[in-house]
Amino acid sequence: MNVLITGSAGLIGSAATKLFLDQDYAVHGVDNNSRAQFFGEEGSTDKIKHELEKQQNYTHHQLDIRDVEGMKEVFKTNTFDVIIHAAAQPSHDWSGKFPVIDFEINAFATVQLLELTREFAPDASFIFTSS
Repeated sequence: MNVLITGSAGLIGSAATKLFLDQDYAVHGVDNNSRAQFFGEEGSTDKIKHELEKQQNYTHHQLDIRDVEGMKEVFKTNTFDVIIHAAAQPSHDWSGKFPVIDFEINAFATVQLLELTREFAPDASFIFTSS
């Protein structure tokens, strides 16, 4: 079984990634470490990403989920049975200061992911755990 997990190095995404890897699934993770931008270096997910990259069945895609062409390439070149959308802009402070960026990440990118799923993985289960 092939799984795509957005926000794969974040809190929820990394837990889901580890769960599926422990069950010998092939996992494609998408994460761009935006937590470092939102929360500073102490919020960085690089350490988690590097640990995940050591796993044999893990493939990392250093992508922003708003990158439609990049995400389309991930969908076009892989087959997914499950898609777990855990990527988000989680900062309440950021959402107040930068509402357009918050909307682009949390709403528009979700619609784009749903559309890519419909087009390239119509039989996949889509699990939404994002903001």
